[in-house]
Amino acid sequence: QVQLAESGGGSVQAGGSLRLSCVTSGFTYNSNCMGWFRQAPGKEREGVAAIDASGSGTYADSVKGRFTVSEVNYNHTLYLQMNALKAEDTAMYYCAVSARFCHIRGVFLLDPRNFNYWGQGSQVTVSS
Repeated sequence: QVQLAESGGGSVQAGGSLRLSCVTSGFTYNSNCMGWFRQAPGKEREGVAAIDASGSGTYADSVKGRFTVSEVNYNHTLYLQMNALKAEDTAMYYCAVSARFCHIRGVFLLDPRNFNYWGQGSQVTVSS
């Protein structure tokens, strides 16, 4: 059973930083894509940052230069370093993994429909 467990969320003032972690288990990694998504109240889930099967990252325009996605290969833990946080970054953040042999590249990595497995989410609240 695939399990994704996010941690690292919390409350921070604007300009601050947080680092989210996503520990994965229950599946055999085989060229999967991995990503971070977020959903604010009343809004649709949107892609934040993701890594394709070759390890290349893609970012939403709203977070470029502020957020960094990374993966530890040996255990496929996914991280999201968030700097210079803004009030509009407030949302529930979700980790997601695609099916195996992921061929998704570029902006398509930010489409939630391309991911199969999801964590429960970690709340990030940024006060201005």
